[in-house]
Formats: sequence, structure tokens, C-alpha cells
Amino acid sequence: MERALVEREGLRFEAIHAGALNGVGLLRSIVGVLRLVRGLFEAWRVLGRFRPDVVLLTGGFVGVPVAVAAWLRRIPSLVYLPDIEPGLALRLMVHFAERVATTTEASARYIPAQKMVVTGYPVRAAFAGADRMESRLRLGFPDDHLVLLVYGGSRGAQSINRAVVAGIEKLASRCVVVQVTGASGWKEVADAYALASEVVRTNWRVYEYLHEEMVDVMAAADLAVCRSGASVLGELPCLGLPAVLVPYPYAWRFQKVNAQYLVEYGAALMLEDHMLAENLVDRVLALLGDADALAAMRTASQSAARCDGAVRIAQHVREIIRD
Repeated sequence: MERALVEREGLRFEAIHAGALNGVGLLRSIVGVLRLVRGLFEAWRVLGRFRPDVVLLTGGFVGVPVAVAAWLRRIPSLVYLPDIEPGLALRLMVHFAERVATTTEASARYIPAQKMVVTGYPVRAAFAGADRMESRLRLGFPDDHLVLLVYGGSRGAQSINRAVVAGIEKLASRCVVVQVTGASGWKEVADAYALASEVVRTNWRVYEYLHEEMVDVMAAADLAVCRSGASVLGELPCLGLPAVLVPYPYAWRFQKVNAQYLVEYGAALMLEDHMLAENLVDRVLALLGDADALAAMRTASQSAARCDGAVRIAQHVREIIRD
């Protein structure tokens, strides 16, 4: 997935071997160590060939050998922490970094004060310039229709997809449902769409994945249902989009911490994954039926917005080079 996205932008992609060490069992941890050692040699060669002035890193174990190789070559690095709480890999990378850019000030409890700078999440420029009514016009959404956006990341979220499919008749009777299934959920949802009544299909739009169009869909929506990966900390507030956040339950607590941050702002509600089948449809319909609550959530979401994260990160990269 990452290779395709990078090459789609016309950038060269270099793969580095890495492996997880945390929560994977003894045997896989040993394999992970061996892969990290291999990745260190690969990163050393890539950095020697490319000769960068600075290295920009973010989370995931693939960054660890690159961080170490950059430190050994005396190349300064900036680590960007997208989630509020860093995982083990990013905690390791912080030790080798000159600066650590964070999405929010809530990461201060995890990052040394002398290294941390708050930049916000790096959203695409299109997010900052998105206009709700223009997006609705481009997508053909009537002004007086409520729009629900459902998505689960690039690979999808099976439990969210299934909960929406199970309640689609109720949902489609109250709003336009735009469901971005991800690759893993596409066939199952597409099959359900094909069997749905014509009335339901009129208000149900199903996509496997959206690229540039995703900005318009998010700008046009009244409410989102999605996981709470790091991107929600930047994209939802930048557009002032209220959300029902469903943290992925099998990845430590990163997504839950992200969701709680927006809930505390008043910008979102959180629903546990195991409660989706029973509660999602009723929770969504209750929110869509309460215009005042949605308006308050939209205002709260906007108050958490930092839409210039990419520019701020770039500024810190340039400062490191000048230093």
C-alpha cells in the first residue's frame, strides 16, 4: 500500500527490512531483531548513497534501523509522532533524534521537553481550502440531505462495515451514506449493495478507496464513523467534522488515547468495537437527529484544528539543516 502511494506521487521508494519486537512472542521477537539488523545495514547503504542533510522519520519499526544508521553517520533527524502516545519503535527513535514533532500538546507526558515541538498533523493543503457547500455541489449531495461518511482506513474495518450493512435500511432512510470499505471489506459490502433495494441504493454510495475525492466527501459530511488512527487528530478538526470514533481494539491503546482526546474536546463520541452491532445505528441516528449537538461538535472540532502541520514540520527540518 505504501509503495503504491509513494510512487503515485512520483517519488522513489526504498524498502528497508524491519520487524516487531513488542507483543509478538519470543520466536517472532528473535526474527524481528534479525530483520532490524539487516535493515540497519540497508539503511546505512541508502543514507550513504543519498547523503541527506537531515532525516525525517515517523512511527513503525521500519524507522528504527534508519534512525540508528542516521545517528551513526552523524546525520541529524527529526521524528514526527502522529499519535498522541508513542509506540515502542518511536520511543526508541526519540533517543537518536534531534527534535520530536508532535500532533498535540498532549504528547508532553511521553517526550522530553527539550526535544518536543508541537506542529499539528500534516494534512494535505486541500483540507485547509475545502468548502462544505462547494464539495456538496461537486458530489451531487442535495443541500437539505444529511450525509454520513463511514470509513476504516486504507485496508478497511470489517466490524464497522458489517454494522453499517446490517443497519443500512434505517440509515439510508435518514441520510446519504458514503461508505469507503477498504480493500479487505470491498467484496462483502459490494455484494450487500447489489442485493439492496433500489430505495436503499439511492442513498448509499460504496467505494473501495478514495484518493483526492476523500477531501470533498469529508468536507460535505455531517458526521463520520471511523477508526481513530492518527489522521483523525488532523483531518477531522481541520474540516470541523464531528465523528463517532471506534478505536481498533487489537493495537495497544494508541487509537483509544486519540479518541479520548477528541472526546474531551467535545468533538467526537467514542464507541467500543464490541458495541458496534448493538449500538452504532441508534447512536448515529440520535446524533443526526440533534442539529444542536452536531453544531456544538463541529465548533468543538474546529477549535482543535491545526491545519498547517506540514508547513511547521518542514520549517523545523529547515532549521535543523541551518543549525
